[in-house]
Amino acid sequence: MRAEDSATSQVTIAVPPVEGGPGQPVETGSRRGTLLALLGVVTFSLTFPSTAWGLESFGPWSLVALRSLLAAALSGGLLLAARVRVPAREHWAGLAVVAGGVVVGFPLLTTLALRTSTTSHAAVVVGLLPLTTAVFSSLRTGARPPRAFWVAAVAGAVVVIAFTVAQSGGALSAGDAFLFGALLVCAAGYTEGGRLAKAMPGWQVTGWALILTLPLALTGAAVALVYEPVRPTVHGVVGLVWVSAVSTFLGLYVWYRGMAEIGVARASQLQLAQPLLTLFWSFFLLGEQVATAAPIAAVAVLVCIALTQRAGAGRS
Repeated sequence: MRAEDSATSQVTIAVPPVEGGPGQPVETGSRRGTLLALLGVVTFSLTFPSTAWGLESFGPWSLVALRSLLAAALSGGLLLAARVRVPAREHWAGLAVVAGGVVVGFPLLTTLALRTSTTSHAAVVVGLLPLTTAVFSSLRTGARPPRAFWVAAVAGAVVVIAFTVAQSGGALSAGDAFLFGALLVCAAGYTEGGRLAKAMPGWQVTGWALILTLPLALTGAAVALVYEPVRPTVHGVVGLVWVSAVSTFLGLYVWYRGMAEIGVARASQLQLAQPLLTLFWSFFLLGEQVATAAPIAAVAVLVCIALTQRAGAGRS
């Protein structure tokens, strides 16, 4: 048996049956999928602070191009080492959506936004992302989460948005257009990646999406580095390495694997915790001030997450 056949069969076995709703026993695969998705959320929560660090050394276009380039090199090396077959033709359209939304669109738009927005303010995007991803998933896959799921999901989004906007003083920044655009393209990419992760291992979804962007990343890096000066600092290099190797490569791998096991809608709601984690990292790493209401908001969000997980993802 070839390595790629074995990996694919393992993922097929790991995906649990679609969960029907509250009261259904939680399976081992579901618990594992939840832990994997949570690990992805933790890695993503450091993306905005790491991007802010990266902007200390690189221009926004250079940072995004180098981020994709380094992540593509990691993925390409693994794909070659494992002798993975090229995906079937019917998967390439979905991989293009993942590449355009998650690998290029979201990093570029949020990086441009962070030139004028603080990382705390940018967390508004992440606050809306779980609900938007659940809506995209419902439209794309035909999943029908129960009413309790939607009530808890909306409640969690409202808590996160209200807290984050209050923390930023209620003002809208010039980068909000970039942030809301990033929200839409990322939700589409997450939905398509979660669907593809049921047909191939999550790291291959990430890998092939990155390979698709390699020509664009090479061209972008060559052009951007000419026009944007590079001022190497420790923070800048660490930020670039994190967003390349962890946020874009490792984070997406565990995230898509988790979504394949517990469903796109349920996994997306775990991201309700991401803005609060980002606020913590912003305070700890960047010295940004965080409101004293953070513990209250954290508890409310955790309750909403627990309710969405208990409600289940519904049936197709």
